[in-house]
Amino acid sequence: MRYLYSALIYLLRPVALAVVLWRGLRDRRYWLGLGERFGFGPSLSSTPTIWVHAVSLGEVTAAAPLMRALRGRYPQMPLVLTTATPTGRERAQALFGDSTVVRYIPYDTPGSMRRFVARIQPRLVIIMETELWPNLFNECRRRRIPVVLASARLSLQSVVRYRRFGGLFRSVWSDHTQVAAQSAEDAERFIAIGADRNRTHVIGNLKFDISIDAAVVERGRELRAAYWGTRPVWIAGSTHAGEEEAVLTAHADLQGELAGALLLLVPRHPERFQPVADLLSRRGLRFERRSSADAVRPDTQVLLVDTVGELAALYASVDVAFVGGSLVPVGGHNLLEPAALGVPVITGPYQSNGKEIAQLLLQEGAALKVADGPELTVVLKQLFADPERRRRMGLSGRRVVEANRGSVLRLLELVEPIPSAGR
Repeated sequence: MRYLYSALIYLLRPVALAVVLWRGLRDRRYWLGLGERFGFGPSLSSTPTIWVHAVSLGEVTAAAPLMRALRGRYPQMPLVLTTATPTGRERAQALFGDSTVVRYIPYDTPGSMRRFVARIQPRLVIIMETELWPNLFNECRRRRIPVVLASARLSLQSVVRYRRFGGLFRSVWSDHTQVAAQSAEDAERFIAIGADRNRTHVIGNLKFDISIDAAVVERGRELRAAYWGTRPVWIAGSTHAGEEEAVLTAHADLQGELAGALLLLVPRHPERFQPVADLLSRRGLRFERRSSADAVRPDTQVLLVDTVGELAALYASVDVAFVGGSLVPVGGHNLLEPAALGVPVITGPYQSNGKEIAQLLLQEGAALKVADGPELTVVLKQLFADPERRRRMGLSGRRVVEANRGSVLRLLELVEPIPSAGR
C-alpha cells in the first residue's frame, strides 16, 4: 500500500507546488526554500544531528522548551528543526536563531525523504504531536534511526482513519519508534492503531513546560504603558474565519457598558490579515494596524495585529484573553500561554486540540467556556466588572502550569540512551 501512497504523492506534488507558488504571489515567504520541499539544501557536517519536526506555528512554539533542553543536554550535536509553513519557519528562526538549522520538511516521497535524511544525518528524530508520514518513517526504519512521537495525541476520529489504512502505516511502528503520549487515553489509542505497548509511554503535554521569559512580561508592561494605558483591554488571539464576526459583536456590546474598551484582534494566519481588515472596514469600526501604528488613538476601537511573533507579549499586556479556533470547529489553540502569564482565559466549545488542558483550566477556575458569541459578551462583561475574579483566575492559571511541568524532563529521560548510542 505504501507504493500506491508514494505514487499518489508523486502525482499530487506538482499540485502542492502550484499552491505554494500561487500563495507566494501574495506572501513571498512561500517562495523561500522551495528546494527544501524536495529534500534539497546544504549538507551538514559529518557530525550527527538531532532532528525535531514541528508542523506549524503552534507546534514550533510548543517545541521551544524541548529545543532549549536538547541544546543544553547535547551541546555537541547540531539541532535541525523542520516545519511546513512560512509562519512556522519564521517563528523558529526568531526563537532559535543560529543555534538551530531551520528547514521545510520535504514532501513525503521516497526520493525527497532519502535526500533530506542523507543531508542532515540525524541520530534521533523527534516529531511533535502526531505527524505520521509513511515514507519519513520508512526511511528512518531503513537507516535504523530512532523516532519519537513527542507529546503525541490522537482523537477517536483519527483512530478510525488510521485503522482503515493500517497497511500503509505498518512501517511507522517499527522497533525504532517510540510514542511519548500526552495522556493514558492517547497512549491506548496509539496502541489501537499498531504502536507497541512496550514502546508507548505517557509523559504528559510538553506545552506545560512553557517558558515565560522575563523580557516578554516586561514587553507586555511596555505595550500597556505606551499604547493602551488604563483602558479596559482584551485580546482575541489566533482567530479563524467565522470567529471575528462573533468577537466584534461581543466587543461592540462591551463598549456599550465600558467606554474606551479596546480589542486586540490577532488572526491566526497572515494571509487573513487583509480580509479581516476589510471586515473591520465594512463594520465601520475605528481600527489601526499593529504593523503601522506608532500609537493607538483614544478613539481606536480595535487594534488589528497584523504581525507575527509577539502574541505572548500582547497576552501579557491585557486584562482578559479569548483564545481562538474554539468558537468554530478547528479544535482550539494554546490556552496555556495566557494562563502562564496570569491572564484570565476564555475558550469556546471546540477544544479537541487540547482537551485535557482545557478541562484542567476550567476545573481549576483559570478559564471559562462560552458556547457562542452572545455568551462571550456576557462573560466579558462579568469579568471586566469583577477585577478580583480576574485576579483569582490569573493566579489559578499560573498554579496549573507550575503543577504540571516536567514533560520535557520525562521525554529526555526516555531518549537519553539514544543520541549517544551508535547506529
